Amino acid sequence: MRIVVCIKQVPATTDAKIDPETKRIIREGTKAVMNPFDLYAVEEALRIRERCGGEIVALTMGPESAKNVLIEALSMGADRAVLLCDRGFAGSDTWATSYALSRAIETLGGADLIICGKQAVDGDTAQVGPGIAAKLDILQAANVSKVEEIGADHIIVSRMNETGYDVLKLRFPALLTVIKDINVPRIPTLRNARKARTAKITVWKPEDIGAEQDKIGLAASPTRVVKTEPPAVRSTATVKIEGEPEEAAKALTAELFRRGLIRTERKGGNV
Repeated sequence: MRIVVCIKQVPATTDAKIDPETKRIIREGTKAVMNPFDLYAVEEALRIRERCGGEIVALTMGPESAKNVLIEALSMGADRAVLLCDRGFAGSDTWATSYALSRAIETLGGADLIICGKQAVDGDTAQVGPGIAAKLDILQAANVSKVEEIGADHIIVSRMNETGYDVLKLRFPALLTVIKDINVPRIPTLRNARKARTAKITVWKPEDIGAEQDKIGLAASPTRVVKTEPPAVRSTATVKIEGEPEEAAKALTAELFRRGLIRTERKGGNV
């Protein structure tokens, strides 16, 4: 079994700066880490390999510095890593990114299972994973919270929805996007961390994956960011409410009403 885990390097801060001209995140001078949801994707790939065998390929697209998240995936236990790195990829939106990643997966010889984090915290679109599945024309399940069963030609998973969860059976090849409930990511061993530091990372350019130039990069991206602005600053003031339960409940309701967190206040402080 070949498992491809798609990961991403994101800013390690919630106070990211936006370039007013390009409308993109300014990454220079900002500490970067692996997208938090992708840690769970890597961990789930490792657990599946422990049950079924096979190899895990960590895949990302980004600048040279994105090698750091691939090294992290290798230190957790991935077998090999591939970086898509070229100016031609710069500015790709989710459509162009999913196209490039799907071409890389095909260049690898395909995959039985592709695992992505639910979404990237710097964009929150949750579109790349499903986009890869669409371009490869394979089955997919989003928001997976548990792998129930793995067979020779299928996988059964639980998927969260608005009212509970679904249990789905997908035949390989398939793609999953996973949520944080699925596992607890392991801490890399010192031995694996040392080995990952010296591991060879494959770097591919557009021509290496047979990517068409009119389908990658900013010029090929059908979506544009026309405006960005930081969210309104939320109050962090803390109010300590004391007293008997009934009186404390009334005081809490009044405080929430004052802050605009509830819209209706009835006589006696109840809502």
